[in-house]
Amino acid sequence: MAHPLSANPKIFVQILRWTLLIIPVAVIVGSLNAFFLWVLNLATETRIDNAWLIYLLPLAGIVIVYCYRNLGKNSEGGNNLIMDEIHEPGAGIPTRMGPLVLITTVITHLFGGSAGREGTAVQIGGATTHWLARIFKLNEADTRLILIAGVAAGFGAVFGTPLTGAIFALEVLAIGRLRYDAIIPALFAAILADVVCSAWGAHHTHYRIDFLETITLFEHAVKVDIVMVAKIVLAAIAFGLAGYLFGELTHVFKDIFKATLKNPYLIVVTGGLIVIAAVHLIGNNDYIGLGVYSSREGGVSILSAFTEGGAEWYSWLIKLLLTAITLAAGYKGGEVTPLFFVGATLGNTMAWVLGAPVDLFAALGFLAVFAAATNTPLACTIMGVELFGAEHMLYFAIACYTAYYFSGHTGIYSSQRVAVPKLFDLDGAPNITHKLGELRDTHSSLLKKMVKKHTK
Repeated sequence: MAHPLSANPKIFVQILRWTLLIIPVAVIVGSLNAFFLWVLNLATETRIDNAWLIYLLPLAGIVIVYCYRNLGKNSEGGNNLIMDEIHEPGAGIPTRMGPLVLITTVITHLFGGSAGREGTAVQIGGATTHWLARIFKLNEADTRLILIAGVAAGFGAVFGTPLTGAIFALEVLAIGRLRYDAIIPALFAAILADVVCSAWGAHHTHYRIDFLETITLFEHAVKVDIVMVAKIVLAAIAFGLAGYLFGELTHVFKDIFKATLKNPYLIVVTGGLIVIAAVHLIGNNDYIGLGVYSSREGGVSILSAFTEGGAEWYSWLIKLLLTAITLAAGYKGGEVTPLFFVGATLGNTMAWVLGAPVDLFAALGFLAVFAAATNTPLACTIMGVELFGAEHMLYFAIACYTAYYFSGHTGIYSSQRVAVPKLFDLDGAPNITHKLGELRDTHSSLLKKMVKKHTK
């Protein structure tokens, strides 16, 4: 039997090999995301200075649909295509996915769609790494690992959170399970891509929590404020349900559009008209675009949600609905930044309801709604540390894991697998699969049968 230490040279050779493979991945993905963030910021500023551009949103939607139908190949699959390729290689990821999603995301934001940016960054990472895997002639196992590294690089670079990017890439693939075989490539790719992105001058939003606890002797002994924990759990249940609602509504709107309008051009035009009508009814542009900053003084945004009175009680619901409609209609972007908006503004409201610190609960909502919608509570807890500091890490974890549990078996990624069910009796249900999209279809079929049976 070989001595354990004899394996060390092989470990060093493997790390050296992956370092050489990851460097071009991180440099290209980091650079592309820096360019993406610059163009996206330019598009946002142009839209703010020219409010009339929103009236061209339906026309912009037609351009987006045309590009994907005629130039996209199978790029329409987006993040789900990348997940499927990691789990079951074979379908392939077209290199054109990266530039195509970058251009169409910028178009969506320029003309007033409510969308995010992480989906674009992840797809840039996935398309780039799959292209490099073909150039390097990697086998299936190595292609899986480098794809995970590409996802980590894209996510880490676009938000400036490399550790979160690495954990997210490992955790998002399957509910309840982490792929530790990819931890070194993913971590290295995320760190280097973030460094490259920052070196190009990309700027990330900075957040802060000013809340400081007054610790009593009893609380110091048990290391936790029991009353605060109870409030956080109550708020986290609401965060989990909001994440569930966002995932389900996005799927429901897609189903409704496909069932009633059928034609993708008609769907995207209708979605654009709905967004325009909603903006007119609301009376301002606070709920379109990313929503990180407000275009007007006293407006609602992610940053304003960290201050008392910085959001209306219904702000989270409006953003949730507009984003679900935008993405369901066929516009491009991501879900995560809008989820930050939903979570932060809902946290602002829950702080008012529960008599809790606004900035802390805005941060908890920011993280926990994202955790619920993506089923990544560990990554979101780490994100809390990277964005807000480690002082409230325990509260971040309580909020994220509670919200994750209460979001049920749903999420924004239909190709996400269910490795470890949240509900212990899941395996006993009939015809249950281990893919969220198929699981949802199974539940829908069962519900339709039940409704049909009881309406006879």
